[in-house]
Amino acid sequence: MTLRLTTWNINSVRLRIDLVTRFLEKVQPDVICLQETKVPDPLFPVKAFNKLGYEHHAIAGQKGYHGVATLSRIPMENVTRRDWCGKEDARHVYATLEGGITVHNFYVPAGGDIPDPAENEKFAHKMEFLDDMTGWFAGNYKPKDKMILVGDLNVAPSEFDVWSHKQLLKIVSHTPIEVEKLTAVQNSIDWVDAVRHMVPEPEKLFSWWSYRSRDWRASNRGRRLDHIWVTPPLQPHISKMHILDEARDWEKPSDHAPITVDLEL
Repeated sequence: MTLRLTTWNINSVRLRIDLVTRFLEKVQPDVICLQETKVPDPLFPVKAFNKLGYEHHAIAGQKGYHGVATLSRIPMENVTRRDWCGKEDARHVYATLEGGITVHNFYVPAGGDIPDPAENEKFAHKMEFLDDMTGWFAGNYKPKDKMILVGDLNVAPSEFDVWSHKQLLKIVSHTPIEVEKLTAVQNSIDWVDAVRHMVPEPEKLFSWWSYRSRDWRASNRGRRLDHIWVTPPLQPHISKMHILDEARDWEKPSDHAPITVDLEL
């Protein structure tokens, strides 16, 4: 079977439910993982997803900010919302798909504008969050486990994941300390970057373009902030990857584009 999985920072699922519907009808993923849903659980638009065949839900939301949701056509079990850094801010939900693959859906803190934890508590929170992820995965899982980690991780790790490595070295999302912390998370249980597995460096890849650009496509000042990782047992099964950048042109779009990976299982 083919398992098709998408991650997308939707920047308000209720505001953009028509875009989500359009995407699901076009791409037909088996599982879609959304971030920045910005809605408390009782108000999540479950009926819209049920109507499209996504009847299995793992949701962690709150009013107005953050929020993650995994919607699946495949039954899920052991749905768990996990809070990090002592904050109940709806940044991680995970569940196990029928067949035994656990999907972790994350929205890592953006980190504010100043890349100094002493001056910026938002950046300090981001550093702590990434450290906690490293420790938690290393302490609870092994590379042999079949897992997928997806989400807006808010770090563009490589010089080929940003429009200008030199100009973004001191900009939050691409600073050396953030890259170091995200690399530690990846190394915690030997996660494989499924996107780069299919499109190796030095090809540039972006998933986010600022709303500030009048013509985002012409300037193409993007960053790859969204990721899909798999544990080593799933690496041989990665067969396809696609970033649907045309969704950034849709009416009232998210500033992120959806990323989809196929696994032939």
